[in-house]
Amino acid sequence: MDVHEYQAKELLASFGVAVPKGAVAFSPDQAVYAATELGGSFWAVKAQIHAGARGKAGGIKLCRTYNEVRDASRELLGKRLVTIQTGPEGKPVQRVYIETADPFERELYLGYVLDRKAERVRVIASQRGGMDIEEIAATDPDALIQIVVEPAVGLQQFQAREIAFQLGLNIKQVSAAVKTIMNAYRAFRDCDGTMLEINPLVVTKDDRVLALDAKMSFDDNAMFRRRNIADMHDPSQGDPREAQAAEHNLSYIGLEGEIGCIVNGAGLAMATMDMIKHAGGEPANFLDVGGGASPERVATAFRLVLSDKNVKAILVNIFAGINRCDWVAEGVVKAAREVKIEVPLVVRLAGTNVEAGQKILAESGLDLITADTLSEAARKAVDACESAKATMGNR
Repeated sequence: MDVHEYQAKELLASFGVAVPKGAVAFSPDQAVYAATELGGSFWAVKAQIHAGARGKAGGIKLCRTYNEVRDASRELLGKRLVTIQTGPEGKPVQRVYIETADPFERELYLGYVLDRKAERVRVIASQRGGMDIEEIAATDPDALIQIVVEPAVGLQQFQAREIAFQLGLNIKQVSAAVKTIMNAYRAFRDCDGTMLEINPLVVTKDDRVLALDAKMSFDDNAMFRRRNIADMHDPSQGDPREAQAAEHNLSYIGLEGEIGCIVNGAGLAMATMDMIKHAGGEPANFLDVGGGASPERVATAFRLVLSDKNVKAILVNIFAGINRCDWVAEGVVKAAREVKIEVPLVVRLAGTNVEAGQKILAESGLDLITADTLSEAARKAVDACESAKATMGNR
């Protein structure tokens, strides 16, 4: 789960990380009021979306008057901001963050990530702040400072000092940086974070160290014990189909292909997508209906898949273990009758009571394409997709 910049900064500030003064606004008038409350004569108006590279995309405006704050907010609010991280569809800007734009001398990079391969938290820092970490890693990997945290003892003060000195800070700045590094680690650890990026971490003329920007991601499976963070979730920043799927306890991820997938089990879903690609097609989604492929869940799955206008065929691949194929077949037939399906439908069943399930499909009267193996089902789905595209092209 991701949160907005202002939410990440609220969390960091609660753990003692220094951040510039700021306030969120949902309208141009609120933005002007926020600027007057913050004081000063120089502000940054920042579009709040779950993506980076906002500055390059025009999502951050520097303003010196209240009129400029109002105009910048009016320009950003309601806009779909497209960055290199959002894809061509962009993300909607429904709020802006007004922040005092104090001058600074240096930009640094500080990040924390859950390294699943090492099963440790990895701290990454660099003197080259304000750049994408991927770009630094590709062009100058030696510029990265990396420390792996031992989970039994956590990040230690001496490790934070090593990072601070390698960042080229003076004695006063090292003290502030160590505090920031340790407190940010505690925020990451205690909030069940999977990623925390402070880019840039800036050093001011009076030797303060501030988190000028912040991105945080959290472990979805831990949100039951982090209700304050779960309440920060902004559904508008995600795929609406994913939000709808979550309401029905379905796992859905939209992709860019043309063959919709309805599968029970995450592993089987991954294998199904691989087989579709092996057969020359492209999956339109990952959709795991879970162990209980009831008619209601299958019908919801069909609606989710068909909401993607790029879908030209659907592949239903069910392995019945706890379930039975006859129950699943009844669910597929009922769902197919409830939902208007105008694209080819390929169904492959395997497991308990498979013969009974195949009989139900054969006697349903529906225009179904059946298959016995996964490779056969994938091939038939790709062929059906190509036929559907050819038919549409001839109209």
